[in-house]
Amino acid sequence: MARTREFDTEAAVSRAMELFWTRGYEATSVRDLTQRLGIGQGSLYAAFGGKDGLYQAALERYRATFAAAALRNLEEGAGARSAIRSLLVERIRIAVEQGGRGCLLVNAATERLPEDQPTRRTVQDVLGANQDALTDLLRAAAERGEISTRHDPSALAAFLVTFLNGLLVSAKITPDAHTLEPLVEVALTALD
Repeated sequence: MARTREFDTEAAVSRAMELFWTRGYEATSVRDLTQRLGIGQGSLYAAFGGKDGLYQAALERYRATFAAAALRNLEEGAGARSAIRSLLVERIRIAVEQGGRGCLLVNAATERLPEDQPTRRTVQDVLGANQDALTDLLRAAAERGEISTRHDPSALAAFLVTFLNGLLVSAKITPDAHTLEPLVEVALTALD
């Protein structure tokens, strides 16, 4: 007879997400995970199939929380410039926390790609959703005359996503929001 799971998998994924986010995939051992989660190795494998499965679950948790919140905030913004500024500044704030841990998805891309295809798909999906949302926002703003029409909204959105990814890497090198936030104003000149 199969034993019932004796731990909260949602809480375990959240704790694992924090550990992977802070330490990275390679620097996090199965032992680190079992200690942080307070479960045995057998339970980890039974619930997640191993470290890789737990890592994918952690990336999905990040996507469902932090990445989803960024998209919601973008959609709820008053004007394009203000919404994009808020998005970029908030991402800086999150990235510089805890000594500059950056963004879990950008960290995953720089650490695990090109070999890890499940991670590639997750990162591509999130970046694609960000770019699509920005494209829609920029297209509508251009139609209202709020921003310049000299750039194609898709290209401008791709630029902003690329800028954000670079900004998130920079946050790991220089975890200082006061140093990084002025760069947002420079990027926003692309809307002029």
